[in-house]
Amino acid sequence: MRVAVCQTAPVLLDVKANIENILAHIHQCKEKGAELIVFPELALTGYFVGLDYHKVALRIDSAEIQQLTAATKGTAAVIGFIEESQSMNFYNSALVAVDGEILFAYRKLNLPNYGVFEERKYFANGKHIRVFKLQDFNVSVFICNDLWHPALPYLGVTEKADIFITIFNSTQDSMGSEFSNIESWEIINKFYSRIFGIYNICANRVGEESPGEKRQLSDDNQIQKDMPGVFLLPEINKSYRFWGGSEIINPFGQQIYKAKLYEPDLIMGEVSRDFIRRKKILLPYLRNDDPYFTNRELERILFKKPGTDDVE
Repeated sequence: MRVAVCQTAPVLLDVKANIENILAHIHQCKEKGAELIVFPELALTGYFVGLDYHKVALRIDSAEIQQLTAATKGTAAVIGFIEESQSMNFYNSALVAVDGEILFAYRKLNLPNYGVFEERKYFANGKHIRVFKLQDFNVSVFICNDLWHPALPYLGVTEKADIFITIFNSTQDSMGSEFSNIESWEIINKFYSRIFGIYNICANRVGEESPGEKRQLSDDNQIQKDMPGVFLLPEINKSYRFWGGSEIINPFGQQIYKAKLYEPDLIMGEVSRDFIRRKKILLPYLRNDDPYFTNRELERILFKKPGTDDVE
């Protein structure tokens, strides 16, 4: 299957401009034979939407979503957007459309709420891991912080996922100067591919944005005087540059396609079910995995009565 990852630079809060850009990319990728086209998290809106989140939200039956869906005739696409449900909840979502039809909108499960991230302030969290069939592959979609919660990728594999689609918005310094987001994402993306024996199709964005609310978290100089060496939180009153570096990782945890850093790019390549089979034969890490055991242990841990710990 031929896959394209579109590393775009969304215009903050300009849904019309972003849709036009995405439609152009879909058309370009279809001409090059792409059977799956992946865009970053919140590709329709940009990331730091702040209190304007509801102004750029779209319902799944909106004209804009229908327009994007129609463009997938003859291919498939995953596109990040803000979804408004019928009950007027708002979600950080990913539209999954195949051959001109909407399959579903995956809703981000693990919403960050620390540092510069305030997603729980605006969004409801999703309720389900979703896996869909595309040609001979089972595909599971994750959004950014979902992959920082190991139970969620495990659930995707338990549902027999062969491919992870990981869409995210990551800046180099959003977690402070002591922490490298680039290094961490490269480790995480390779780890899940290597351990689970799956392809990981990873789409990050580029461009620069700043949070709408300007404020200092603390007096860093005073903290350094009082507690030398303390880990300092990132500032909120600055601009953040999204680093891109989208990639496709094979089931052996090897990077096979890599996009540029800090500028828009498009990568295309092939994923093969035979290669997944080869990995499972040579390195069958999950052959003896027992999700029923995992379920039993979770029930024991979560619902055990006080003072009934097993003693050996």
